Amino acid sequence: MRNTAPKDAAELEALETREWLESLDYVLQSGGPARVGRLLRELGDHARRKGVKQPFTANTPYVNSIPATEEPPFPGSREIERRIKSLVRWNALAMVVKANKADDGIGGHISTYASAATLYEVGFNHFFKGKGDNHDGDIIFFQGHAAPGIYARAFVEGRIPADKLENFRRELKAGGGLSSYPHPWLMPEFWEFPTVSMGLGPIMSIYQARFMRYLEDRGLKNRSDSKVWAFLGDGETDEPEALGAITLASREKLDNLIFVINCNLQRLDGPVRGNGQIIQELEAVFRGAGWNVIKVLWGSEWDSLLDKDKDGLLVRRMGEVVDGEYQKYAVESGAYIREHFWGKYPQLAEMVSHLSDEQLKKLTLGGHDPAKVHAAYAAAVKTSGQPTVVLARTIKGYGIGEAGEGKNITHQQKKMNEDELRAFRTRFGIPIADAEVAKAPFYRPSDNSPEVTYMLERRKQLGGFVPRRIPTSEPLNVETLHDCFTEFEKGTEGRKASTTMVFVRMLAKLLKDKELGDLVVPIVPDEARTFGMEAMFRQVGIYAHAGQLYEPVDMDTLLYYKEAKEGQILEEGITEAGSMSSFIAAGTAYATHGINTIPFFIYYSMFGMQRIGDLVWAAGDSRTRGFLLGGTAGRTTLAGEGLQHQDGHSHLLSLAVPNLISYDPAFAYEIAVIIEEGIRRMYVKGDSVFYYITVMNENYEHPPMPGDVREGILKGIYRFKTSQKKNAKARAQLLGSGAILPEVVKAAHLLEEQYGVAADIWSVTSYQELYREGHAAERWNRLHPDQAPRVPYVQQCFKGIAEPIIAASDYVKALPDAIDRWLPRPLVSLGTDGFGRSENRASLRDFFEVDSRFIVLATLDELAREGKLDVAVVKKAIKDLNINTEKPNPALS
Repeated sequence: MRNTAPKDAAELEALETREWLESLDYVLQSGGPARVGRLLRELGDHARRKGVKQPFTANTPYVNSIPATEEPPFPGSREIERRIKSLVRWNALAMVVKANKADDGIGGHISTYASAATLYEVGFNHFFKGKGDNHDGDIIFFQGHAAPGIYARAFVEGRIPADKLENFRRELKAGGGLSSYPHPWLMPEFWEFPTVSMGLGPIMSIYQARFMRYLEDRGLKNRSDSKVWAFLGDGETDEPEALGAITLASREKLDNLIFVINCNLQRLDGPVRGNGQIIQELEAVFRGAGWNVIKVLWGSEWDSLLDKDKDGLLVRRMGEVVDGEYQKYAVESGAYIREHFWGKYPQLAEMVSHLSDEQLKKLTLGGHDPAKVHAAYAAAVKTSGQPTVVLARTIKGYGIGEAGEGKNITHQQKKMNEDELRAFRTRFGIPIADAEVAKAPFYRPSDNSPEVTYMLERRKQLGGFVPRRIPTSEPLNVETLHDCFTEFEKGTEGRKASTTMVFVRMLAKLLKDKELGDLVVPIVPDEARTFGMEAMFRQVGIYAHAGQLYEPVDMDTLLYYKEAKEGQILEEGITEAGSMSSFIAAGTAYATHGINTIPFFIYYSMFGMQRIGDLVWAAGDSRTRGFLLGGTAGRTTLAGEGLQHQDGHSHLLSLAVPNLISYDPAFAYEIAVIIEEGIRRMYVKGDSVFYYITVMNENYEHPPMPGDVREGILKGIYRFKTSQKKNAKARAQLLGSGAILPEVVKAAHLLEEQYGVAADIWSVTSYQELYREGHAAERWNRLHPDQAPRVPYVQQCFKGIAEPIIAASDYVKALPDAIDRWLPRPLVSLGTDGFGRSENRASLRDFFEVDSRFIVLATLDELAREGKLDVAVVKKAIKDLNINTEKPNPALS
């Protein structure tokens, strides 16, 4: 007798499933999606209480997030937009091909824009808002490698002439050219943000979106529906900066932020996740972080097939295939796809039996379908209360065919032969004759053509062209500025203070200034108490879009932790990268929003140039304005913290950023002069520079300003004190910077009192500025040999001086050595080469040989070598000063 139990059990299970599904359909019909969602959550909670353990998943099936039935009607002309996109594709490709034919190896990228063309064109025609009379405009971070496509569109619009396209990546040719990637420094009227250092665009866009809310919440900007769009690649998300701040966006409910990730499944060398699915991985990451995720995977041709998929087998198959296999389908024939994708299950093979191999090959992916992309963008801009990410599936190198479409080599593809160009021309219907196609000529229809007319009208309706950088801010009124700094010209009048305390006092006064106060943006990465800034918590508050939803634990104290919607301090938490992104947002607001915000970003100096140097470079490229304050600076001044915290080289790193003006001031009046001049230079004159100032945590007395030394402070050096010693045995020039200048003052006293050597004291506020000015003078002289030579400022300062020159700083010796060539004799440099130690200041300065004793020794040694003193004096000094001559070399130990 046959056992029918298994069959009966299977039938029973199927019946139960059907009944549950029918019940769910009824709830959906009667109560709607919201009721279904609540019911499913309640069922899930009930099951967990009964001990049912369900595996966690943050993923949805591998299909489009927006069903075809919910897509809005496409608002434009599909045919004209297709022709426009084809024109842009051709000109982008022609630009790169022509450039490499003219100059082999000049580079450029075809495949990124080829895969993302639809993602951009839908945005340009329907969503990207320009800075028009009635709109603030959207902020768009374009994917760096897609730059040729953005240039090509501007060419078709009539914004960029053909000769500029001819000079793509040849910026120094006559008439100028186009930069390789988005660079506001090089094209300040076109590009707004540099993005090609991968990962920086995403994090900067997040903080730009948050800063837009900050300006609105503080009443500095009217509320608007402007969006921040960030275009990036799926491979780019491996960069820590790309995903490192996404929880900030959801936590702050930044519904003004939209990421568009071009998921062509390939990075430079091969698949992003050959053995996995990058789209599903990113969906889980973003959904887990609280983002609205919209997947755009399959084009419209797939809709009818999915409608037939009643048992979910097609959706199951879509989720089984790994990215390496999907990439393979992109380069193989329709027959291969039929066998390997559809052929795994007989039911699926039957589903597409009516389609030819060619039709299977032409089934479009979602990122290449304007209707699907438009539906995703339309949903994204309407999303409220959370940021949105659009995950768009594309093929890298789409349209370039055998030249590299979908292949691992496609990222590096820069050339195409005549047959490949002809095939591309034919595929996209570009009206170029066979005889001309090998030259890859640019093509732009007439101004009154349907294509140009259509695209210009769309941009007019959307507020103007993008990208476009339009600084509209007016120079600041600084009539009361000097009043904020006059008290510091008097010094500390016998009181001891650190330069950090001095700066915080200045910042507090600026915040109260009637003209500038509201524009000051203090930024700190969770170190406000370290820098003595906690009084500002109460004074101006910490910015929080939600306000303060709790009573802080220190509410009963005077300086409690006060968060407020209108708060002014950006307390970023432990993230220098995030803080620097806020600094860039605030420092470019004069161009992005027409608002002259003045950011002051203070942080542990060791975690600035060294940790986030790439973002500092991006700030320079962006023409950012503002002040970076390297706090707890100096290798020997930060006591106890040790090797990872003690900074002795940030000024060396800052020297490499061309428009970063760096200072290492020692006294209050120096800082006052520098910041006042910085505000005038950036916000009145409009110079595209920003400042780096190191401040220390060592307390000492600050003298009054010794006469009019402003010029010297700003240029980098001035004589702080001239020795009055008469009948001196010898004379020396002592140079000091920052926290080591007091050691130089002590050394000068020792030299005069104990060794009969007169010592003039110089304060060097910026070796970098002296270095730059010196080389600028030499360059001018070289190029103008028939004119009176210019004399570097530092050379003027030491004219006629023959005595030994000793320089001591809390930084590596390479810094003072930078000015050696313009001095009348070789410089003796004392510095802090080597790794730091956990010790007190006295021990650290002994270890690195930069305290007053070693300055005295270096001076006496130099004088003895010149015969001005007997060597016995040097030997006696070593003994008297208790210097260990056999101590390890700090640079190597």
